[in-house]
Amino acid sequence: MTIAVGEKAPDFTLPSTKGEITLSKQWKRGPVLLVFYPGDDTAVCTKQLCNYRDNLDVFSDLDVNVIAINPQSLDSHGSFADKYDLPFPIVSDESGEICRAYGAMSFLGMAKRALVVVGKDGTVKWSQSNLPIFHQTASDIRDALANVALG
Repeated sequence: MTIAVGEKAPDFTLPSTKGEITLSKQWKRGPVLLVFYPGDDTAVCTKQLCNYRDNLDVFSDLDVNVIAINPQSLDSHGSFADKYDLPFPIVSDESGEICRAYGAMSFLGMAKRALVVVGKDGTVKWSQSNLPIFHQTASDIRDALANVALG
């Protein structure tokens, strides 16, 4: 189970494909969608993150910044981001500490597929967990957030 709505989001500072990311600095600029996903360059994960890339306007319209995260190395994330021209940061949580803090770590040591929206106040506004073979599209997320106060 992912972290519950209303809980304070665990903060972190970790390396990403766009430089070091501190979550609390990000949420002060606006809501953040944390995208936990099992693996770089895998079929479903690639489809999911490319959908977010191709539909960034959905997130812009919601004033939501996208940050993807899993325990793989920064080198792996960099290759994946370059191959598919992913414009949002992909955070490397090699220890898995943050994935565990958000309830997004499987017993196999891989991230679970989960989405968490952190509002400007640092609390979880929405979360969703999916089976590894399924994912939420940008349109699904827009629809789910339609009645959620993201401030």
